[in-house]
Amino acid sequence: MTKNETIKNWIEQYSEPLLRRAVYLLSDKIEAEDIVQEVFISAFSSYDNFEGKSKPLTWLMTILSNKVADFYRKKYKSEPHIKLDHFFEENGSWKNDDVLNDWDASEKETELLDNGDFNKTLEDCIEDLPSRWKIPMKMYYLEEKKKKAPEVSQELNISSTNLWKILQRSRMQLRECLEFNWFAKS
Repeated sequence: MTKNETIKNWIEQYSEPLLRRAVYLLSDKIEAEDIVQEVFISAFSSYDNFEGKSKPLTWLMTILSNKVADFYRKKYKSEPHIKLDHFFEENGSWKNDDVLNDWDASEKETELLDNGDFNKTLEDCIEDLPSRWKIPMKMYYLEEKKKKAPEVSQELNISSTNLWKILQRSRMQLRECLEFNWFAKS
């Protein structure tokens, strides 16, 4: 089978699983479609490097992971301003001390994670995060094999201290969003 025939066969076979994974990682179908196209372009360009030691889908998923990391790295660097005015007064004190209170854990975590409405609310809250927070959040928590802090820091070219601050602020904003959009309505 020629290189062109093999790539064409892979496109037919693996487009759907790659697209599902890309949509999961990017939360944007149009961006995901573009990334999947880039995966096949890269696969075509580096086809001679594919030794067949792994399944083609495994190799393509690795390329996809690298493309997603590149996408987030580029996007992270292009949006430099994050405002914390939502959380803090000018003097540095909290605008709303409710974010410091414990949640009423009337429902067990496992029940919440099985609740489709809660998961939709959580996804909406994640999407509402500033991009400079959402990107590290997704890379750290939503990657299939939960990346470690040094990997995420390296991929985004930020210090581990900065990563932990971003994750902390993201969790605070997620908590407030869930408090308002889920727990207050329950």
